[in-house]
Amino acid sequence: MKTVLENATEILLLLFLIITFLQSGLDKVLDWKGNLSWLKAHFSKSPLHGLVTGMLAIVLVCEVLAGLFCLIGLVQIMFATNGHMAFYGAILSCVSLLMLLFGQRMAKDYEGAKTIVIYLIPAIFLVFLLQH
Repeated sequence: MKTVLENATEILLLLFLIITFLQSGLDKVLDWKGNLSWLKAHFSKSPLHGLVTGMLAIVLVCEVLAGLFCLIGLVQIMFATNGHMAFYGAILSCVSLLMLLFGQRMAKDYEGAKTIVIYLIPAIFLVFLLQH
């Protein structure tokens, strides 16, 4: 129990990222056509309009990997072995969010971009906490 209490901030932030990215990845898998349709319309007037399918696939893989790395890292931290996977998961979470931020900016969806920053702040804070 001491490890959990000593790492409460990291554990809570990891849970936040696990929920965020595994749910998002699952949504993309279960509703691929709906997500693709919405994104094609969203990017229809941007320079990225022809790349939507590939971008969605890349974001899906990054999100799922980020969530899984965070989950493995959470288990590592709770059992006091190390937090290497948590660190990699936090970095991949930041990379995923930066990709989403880039897309929102390219689509000129500035409100959507602001929303992504709300997720980016705790992810960057977790990277800071996990750096050794």
